[in-house]
Amino acid sequence: MKNYDFIVVGSGIAGLSFALRAAQKGRVAIVTKKDRGDSNTAKAQGGIACVESAEDSFDLHVKDTLIAGAGLCNEEVVRTIVSEAPQAIADLVDLGVCFDRDSASGDFSLGMEGGHSQRRILHSKDTTGLEIETQLLEAVAANENIEVLEHHFAIDLITTRRLGFASPPRCLGLYVLDEEKNTVVTLRSDRIVMCTGGCGRVYLYTTNPKVATGDGVAMAWRAGAKIANMEFIQFHPTCLYHPEVKSFLISEAVRGEGGVLVGQDGKEFMHRYDERKSLAPRDIVARAIDREIKVTGAACVFLDITHKKKGFVKDRFPHIYNTCLALGIDAEKDPIPVVPAAHYQCGGVQVDVNGASSLSGLWAVGEVACTGLHGANRLASNSLLEGAAVAQRAVGNVLEKLPVGQTETFDLPEWTLGNVTDVDELVVIYHNWDEIRRLMWDYVSIVRTGKRLQRAATRLQNLSREVQEFYWNFKVTSELLELRNLVQVATLIVDNAAQRTESRGLHYTLDYPERDDKNWRRDTVFGRV
Repeated sequence: MKNYDFIVVGSGIAGLSFALRAAQKGRVAIVTKKDRGDSNTAKAQGGIACVESAEDSFDLHVKDTLIAGAGLCNEEVVRTIVSEAPQAIADLVDLGVCFDRDSASGDFSLGMEGGHSQRRILHSKDTTGLEIETQLLEAVAANENIEVLEHHFAIDLITTRRLGFASPPRCLGLYVLDEEKNTVVTLRSDRIVMCTGGCGRVYLYTTNPKVATGDGVAMAWRAGAKIANMEFIQFHPTCLYHPEVKSFLISEAVRGEGGVLVGQDGKEFMHRYDERKSLAPRDIVARAIDREIKVTGAACVFLDITHKKKGFVKDRFPHIYNTCLALGIDAEKDPIPVVPAAHYQCGGVQVDVNGASSLSGLWAVGEVACTGLHGANRLASNSLLEGAAVAQRAVGNVLEKLPVGQTETFDLPEWTLGNVTDVDELVVIYHNWDEIRRLMWDYVSIVRTGKRLQRAATRLQNLSREVQEFYWNFKVTSELLELRNLVQVATLIVDNAAQRTESRGLHYTLDYPERDDKNWRRDTVFGRV
């Protein structure tokens, strides 16, 4: 058993930001299931939202966030995070993060994205997340108080209830699979912070990397923490449509810089759905594209930015431009074929603005958490902001509730294998994985119905039983653990969606197409007794 003052699960902006601050007070373990740089953060293109210009204000950023969130944001949380954004940016700059600046004034070069009324997106070309991730990892590597456990897959939280104690439920540690040694290790801490990102891989088509399998939500749910608003899964409107590259994101910032959505006929269509046209919030744009594809029978729509002067796209979006060019698409001459794909979970572990969950000893920060910032639909580029700002608040909250040095001594039981064998049918695991992703795409996607949700629930019940049988009868592997988490998260999404009998933000059902503020202007919260 290894003891730490803090255990952070995940190595994106939320986890790394928390670890760097917590390391000033004690010893920190960062548990990450792949290489330390494999995170949703590293794939983020557009940027991070922050009020930085004289024309902008906190009130405007708050207003834009509330409008995008379709009446479900917690305004106090929104205002707190928005007002603390400049300090979060300053901290990132101090760590070496280089955001693009205007060559003449030296001020930040601010981008525009859908749903924003002002330019407020700080960026590093179109690889902002990678720039942030790189600088944070360098700072972590230089900190002797931080140990990064790569290729360590967190299996489950160890709680007092799990151990049969009569004391109130709280977290005591983690069981973690060391993939290189193929052994399960026990990690002990009173302060555990989930920063595992989202669950995009629960869908067949997603912009997310392979690590996004909903591990944190599933672990927190099994441990007894409350989960909220999992029905609100954001589908990014513009994922590249190409047979060779199926999960490449075309940043929202492309539309912010003048890109327009057009159909197969080359004509714009967004004016028929929203007065903001191609710069409407993501839920509206994704539904519009989905509708256009279904009505016309086309395979995709197109994002056209060919009207910009020569060299603009190549300079402003070099990663997007070069990726498309390698596939035979010159974005300065050719419209880019795009389709919606699963992108971001707006629900998650229910927490307050400090990241504190309903389970003592457990905090959650970033996409894994539901703070109330995003409501029913996240405003573009508020995600990296949330990870940085809430991480800072979480450190203070953790130390206030559980000061380092007041840790109780516990001898946690080691992981026991029991009567299990090696997985002999990996093909079954892969089949189940594929079935989950396909049924979620077919039945629980951009447009839903009660019948589709019921079909998904019936199939998930059978899959859950099969996966549980696998889990208890075979040695744990990363593939089996991810499958176990996927089926749990899929079930939570379906159950939350079935309960909400209205359409709001990212949850749109043909059975209840109208928004119902009287009965449903509230979170959908599930908890285990």
